[in-house]
Amino acid sequence: MRMATFAAESNGEKDLVADNKESLEKSNGQSETRVYARRWLILGLFCLYTMTNAYQWIHLNIIFDVLKVYYNESLPGDDDQQSLAIDWLSMVFMLAYIPLIFPVTWLLDRKGLRVIALLGTFLNALGAWIKCTAVASDRFMVLMAAQTVCSIAQVFILGMPARVAAVWFGPDQVSTATSLGVFGNQLGTAVGFVLPPYVVKVHEDLSITGRSLSYLFYGGAGYTTLLFILVLFLFQKEPSMPPSLAQQKIVEAAAHENYLASLKRLVKNSPFNILVITYGLNVGVYYALSTLLNPIILGFFKEDDYKDIQTDCGWIGLTLVIAGLLGAVLGGIWLDKTKLFKVTTAAIYALTFVCTLAFTFTLYLNKIWVVYITSGLVGFFMTGYLPVGFEFAAELTYPESEGTSSGLLNASAQMFGIILTLSMGALMRLKGGERENIRNALLVACGILLGGGALTIAIRNNLYRQRAEKDDKDGKTEGSEKVTSS
Repeated sequence: MRMATFAAESNGEKDLVADNKESLEKSNGQSETRVYARRWLILGLFCLYTMTNAYQWIHLNIIFDVLKVYYNESLPGDDDQQSLAIDWLSMVFMLAYIPLIFPVTWLLDRKGLRVIALLGTFLNALGAWIKCTAVASDRFMVLMAAQTVCSIAQVFILGMPARVAAVWFGPDQVSTATSLGVFGNQLGTAVGFVLPPYVVKVHEDLSITGRSLSYLFYGGAGYTTLLFILVLFLFQKEPSMPPSLAQQKIVEAAAHENYLASLKRLVKNSPFNILVITYGLNVGVYYALSTLLNPIILGFFKEDDYKDIQTDCGWIGLTLVIAGLLGAVLGGIWLDKTKLFKVTTAAIYALTFVCTLAFTFTLYLNKIWVVYITSGLVGFFMTGYLPVGFEFAAELTYPESEGTSSGLLNASAQMFGIILTLSMGALMRLKGGERENIRNALLVACGILLGGGALTIAIRNNLYRQRAEKDDKDGKTEGSEKVTSS
């Protein structure tokens, strides 16, 4: 994001452009609405700090084999237990999210985006600095403690794209803004895949490995600290006037709403509950594939035949994520233009299943360039599903807070992520043919995606937010019948 866009911002923030039809609109005596140029600064800061947290989630597991050698002294048990311990460096992010999302969402509704952003960036930087003290072969548990702190920071970050978009962006840009927020998170995952294999490699002299880990950790600590300082001075809770009347009603309701009552209404919302399951299944598969990518690739492509296969693991992960970034942005733009929420969700789900199946069987071709192509296709559709799921949830649950609906979606994804990572990892470590075990684990993922796609078709397409926006534009009052698109 180009910071020059925001240089002209001062105490009196400027309007977007004169032709924005949503700006300065009044309806039945309600407050004015306005879209501010500062929204791009807020979104840019969010993208930067969500990027660093996503990076910290995956940057250790992509160098799985290096950590297994370096921390061998302090890893528990036999070979399988040591592998599982390293898998938990990623899974701790999923585990921490599930119980903490509820108090964090309550805090978001009461205190707003600024407090959440400050807590998230502070904890993210703190975890990064603790990692700097974990550079010794007997300090694996210190590394795990650092990842735990970063995982708590994630709770203040992961579910925020839809809320940032809704608080700052008008109705015609909200899906695009959500997709850009997801873009930042996925870009961090991409950097986490590709950077560590270049910086840290297996070496007979563990002191050299330790030195390269220090470079990796201190670089991350410095950058996350800089972002905390930027958020402290530049991140704003909300605009002076809301970007739309529909969003104003959500913010006002959230500030005075009984959080438990809101959760109860969501639990009774059958279409949303189905989406929570289907979203969790799809994203849970993505988490499992990302965590296990290193052993999956190394199981089919041995270092004897591919001397730089460890670096290829990082680049395959990068391909998966970069293609996903494109899919996420295009998905948001497509929704803003068409409003076809259910059709888009179902189509992406079906294509994700097909591409994951292709990825599974093309591994047997033993051609690394084919894996790059199939992993890119998996990433394009699987990651493209993320903003679409957030926005579909916002439609199904309006006027409930986007922070609450996004939090429940992510809690489901973390839960299924743990289950699938553990089960697929266990299948991969069974005695027998290594390739066959990996294939069976990937077929489990394909079966999960097929079931999730079938469930998606059962979701009723109740677009409550679209009706509210239409009523605002037409000058109508709330309380009309629900809108259902075909």
